[in-house]
Amino acid sequence: MNKFFFKSAKINEFRLWGLVFTLVGMGVMIVGTGGIIWWGQIGRIIAAVFMVIGMISLLISVMVYFWAGMMSTSATMLQCPECGRQTKMLGKTDRCMYCKTILTLDPAQATHAPAE
Repeated sequence: MNKFFFKSAKINEFRLWGLVFTLVGMGVMIVGTGGIIWWGQIGRIIAAVFMVIGMISLLISVMVYFWAGMMSTSATMLQCPECGRQTKMLGKTDRCMYCKTILTLDPAQATHAPAE
């Protein structure tokens, strides 16, 4: 049985990590700029280092968002049996983007087969 460590859809998890990298990068740059006020002349070097680290974090977030977008275009679209909304699914098992119901395309992992 496939264990789910995440509580939301895989695409939403990737987007969450993109947001985390964006916020961390901006926070590091703000703290680095504050170094000029706290440490004076030596703070400029600290600010420059923190600006580079923050920019790297922002570039990583751009890559994560781009990767999530590319995966989203090739994701399987299906209707959630629980809430009835259209959702995207990556891989054989995923969660609904709205109600978090576990979905699968693998008949071996399904709890019941649909009536044919």
